[in-house]
Amino acid sequence: MARRIGNDIIIQIQTLRSQGLSLPEIKKKVHIGYGTIFRYIQGIEINSKFETFWRGKRGGSIKRKLIAERDASEKASHIGLNLSEKEKILILAVLYWAEGSKKDFGLINSDPELIRVFIHGLVSILHVPLERIRVSVRIYEDLDKDTCLTFWSSITKISAKEIHTDIIRGRKTGKLLYGMCRVRLLKGGNELKYLKAVYKIISQLMSL
Repeated sequence: MARRIGNDIIIQIQTLRSQGLSLPEIKKKVHIGYGTIFRYIQGIEINSKFETFWRGKRGGSIKRKLIAERDASEKASHIGLNLSEKEKILILAVLYWAEGSKKDFGLINSDPELIRVFIHGLVSILHVPLERIRVSVRIYEDLDKDTCLTFWSSITKISAKEIHTDIIRGRKTGKLLYGMCRVRLLKGGNELKYLKAVYKIISQLMSL
């Protein structure tokens, strides 16, 4: 529930907003939670006298974001791109630990890069032939089936004709552009036991 505040504070909040101040900036001045501030700035337009200032700040935020992303990319590049076999196994195990099923060998996610890396790990690290890998796609009824199948086929290298599709009632356009992709390994009991053993070791090594 939003905090009850006096009319003088409400007027101050709305005035600050009309002057182009952001939520964090308003919070610093009135010492009230974001939810309450957000409630009272709805419909408040930026005064034309402060519009240039407002747009400049927004542009500044975008610029700061781009600079931060560039700095993060540069920092990450120093880690090195050559991964050892052991490091790749650890990555594969952690991916499964986070997203995989604990009963049978299966993993589902909407992130295409995660799915691509996972399948690459199965093939190149665990030496699983593609013939043992089954892919299914779970999509909402407002998504185009053929588009989704073509997309996941390009990610998984599995023919679209071999990808099973589950249609779910509802609309998710804009949130899950291509639905969820599930990767299942036929007769994957041994591989499942191996990855579980690896991430149990990781858990023991990193216990506090």
